[in-house]
Amino acid sequence: MAAAADSECKRSLNRRPSSSSFRLRCSSLNSLRLRRVFDIFDKNRDGLITVQEIHQALTRLGLETDVSDLDSTIRSFIKSGNIGLTYDGFVALHESLDQRLFGLEMEEEVAEEDESESDLTEAFKVFDEDGDGYISAEELQAVLGKLGLPEGREIDRVEKMICCVDQNHDGRVDFFEFKRMMQSVTS
Repeated sequence: MAAAADSECKRSLNRRPSSSSFRLRCSSLNSLRLRRVFDIFDKNRDGLITVQEIHQALTRLGLETDVSDLDSTIRSFIKSGNIGLTYDGFVALHESLDQRLFGLEMEEEVAEEDESESDLTEAFKVFDEDGDGYISAEELQAVLGKLGLPEGREIDRVEKMICCVDQNHDGRVDFFEFKRMMQSVTS
């Protein structure tokens, strides 16, 4: 059974690496992920994401943000009369940020790769709560729980997620395994 799960995990991760760690190049995959992120942020399921809901989600991830900065970034994407972003507004915000962050000239790609490495390090630290250089199933479960994801309540599913990425089979994810996983899912 573990071999079947291992095989399934490897199949889903065998994609070519991307030069930018977080840019999603496949529009249909991007759309599915954006919808999932939108639904995670929309805690009260009203079809709108308020600045406060985004702020709360970022805070749960350990990313402190200033509400007024978030508001000024997001405000122009909120339709007149609404108190938050609709899904279409969220997509427009994402596309705008994507263009600003990744619409770079080829010469700037090396600097972008260095930045991506730094971004990956910071993302890894969010999951590596005890700072030991590894993401355990318990740490991953805690972060998923903070995000309100159902996996946060099911250690078996979290352990399978770890298994899919754990190439040296030590039961945890180190930074290099995390980096390979992020590169494979964003290409």
